[in-house]
Amino acid sequence: MQELLKKLNIEPQNIDLYKQAFIHTSYAYENNLDYSYETLEFLGDACLELIISEYLYKENKFQEGEMTKLRASYVCENACYEYATDLGFSDLVMLGKGEINTGGNQKKAILADIFEAFIAAIYLDLGFDKAKKVALNIIVPYIKNKDILFFSDYKSELQEAVQDVQKELTYELINESGPSHDKHFEMAVKIDNIVYGTGEGHTKKEAEQEAAKSALKKLVKGE
Repeated sequence: MQELLKKLNIEPQNIDLYKQAFIHTSYAYENNLDYSYETLEFLGDACLELIISEYLYKENKFQEGEMTKLRASYVCENACYEYATDLGFSDLVMLGKGEINTGGNQKKAILADIFEAFIAAIYLDLGFDKAKKVALNIIVPYIKNKDILFFSDYKSELQEAVQDVQKELTYELINESGPSHDKHFEMAVKIDNIVYGTGEGHTKKEAEQEAAKSALKKLVKGE
């Protein structure tokens, strides 16, 4: 935790807020705690929406509809998961035994929620300006990198892109492994029977989303 805070130039006044941001409900239950990251996540979600809305507005480069779409892209679950993963949050999350056994520290929903909770912890501890500074330092490089795409639903975005050029889109299971309680799937997405991306996940839907994300990146680059 201290290494993360130092990296982000955060000098906490109340370290307990940051610790709470990494406590999953399963850990709280097993350790008789009456708090977890859930309430912080609710606040952090609102903070991020405001921070990114203000940033896009001040950039003065976008129309309203484009700002709405960009904001949704960079505060959605997929985006927050990416930020959390790149910051090493998976090594800090505190989980109950059941969640540990099912790889909870790698689950998209959990890590995305923790990122939102972390932003809320900064806001409550050091104020909105500090939360904004930290959030923008993390997120703006992703916005400026045109190769990085975030959508709440990659499959829908890919379907829309393919419809524009009237091509056929299909998903195919490449591999399935693991015990029944912890399955692992690998999916490929094909456009006109050519593989444009592959993805992995604990469900077929998750693997399809990752495959669609890979395909979208390829399409953006014009490959």
